[in-house]
Amino acid sequence: MFTEKACAKINLYLHVTGKRWDGYHLLDSLVVFPDIGDELTLYPLQDNSKQFVQLKLTGPFARQLAHEDLHNNLIIKAAYKLREYVKGDVKPVTIQLKKILPVASGIGGGSSDAAATLRLLMRYWNIKLELKELLKIALELGADVPVCLNPVTQRMQGIGEDISTGFQIPSFGMVLVNHGEAVSTVEVFKKRDSIFSETVNLNQDFDCVDTFINLLSTYNNDLQKPAILLNSNIKKVLKEIKDLPNCRLARMSGSGATCFGLFETVEQAVEAAKILSLKHSWWIWGGKGNQK
Repeated sequence: MFTEKACAKINLYLHVTGKRWDGYHLLDSLVVFPDIGDELTLYPLQDNSKQFVQLKLTGPFARQLAHEDLHNNLIIKAAYKLREYVKGDVKPVTIQLKKILPVASGIGGGSSDAAATLRLLMRYWNIKLELKELLKIALELGADVPVCLNPVTQRMQGIGEDISTGFQIPSFGMVLVNHGEAVSTVEVFKKRDSIFSETVNLNQDFDCVDTFINLLSTYNNDLQKPAILLNSNIKKVLKEIKDLPNCRLARMSGSGATCFGLFETVEQAVEAAKILSLKHSWWIWGGKGNQK
């Protein structure tokens, strides 16, 4: 049995810096992976099915995926993509996904699941790939998949293929909130104005959480305003987070609609999440905001 955790991907800032000839937008974002995510477990496939990969769904958000066409599921797509690089037959597998993260919520759940699948199958099938090949497979699955391959603090630029590591940031607390109303990424991009943001001049090392959060507050998520135009309740969620004790920064992640709050300590975040959970039936989590 092999297991992998597919942590949520949080964009601490997200600047839209341009647009390519093919319509893809160019981004600049600092990404962290808090200590919450879906859980994937791999078992040998026991029946005589001709499938080489079978997907089973469990967890609080499994029902939302139950009627999805499996051929469109990123876990299945990742398995097929990786199989193309395998010489000879592969051992059939069952992958059980415990879906803990909200679906279509702007925190990279599907992308992180796909990246975790690649990690699982490379271990189980004993596949050795050059990083360049692995990143190529990941990018073919989606722009957010490459950054999810290694769930540590990273900067992603371009359409997601230009990744920088080695950032030393202090530990901090985070609260995540999803109010259950999805917004369309395509529509969010359509709603944004035509002005592009500058690329951030980001240092590699931060030795103080206060300095780090103060710096983040000078940047933006360029998709937050257009997302609010499509779903005004995002603004309400942000205010609720901002009003929590000790909250230093409230912002939306990705194209929404999940929002986050930053706190100087994990303890502050855990307590803030408890307070908010008493007021709302939203999906709420509080804990450690960054893995490394």
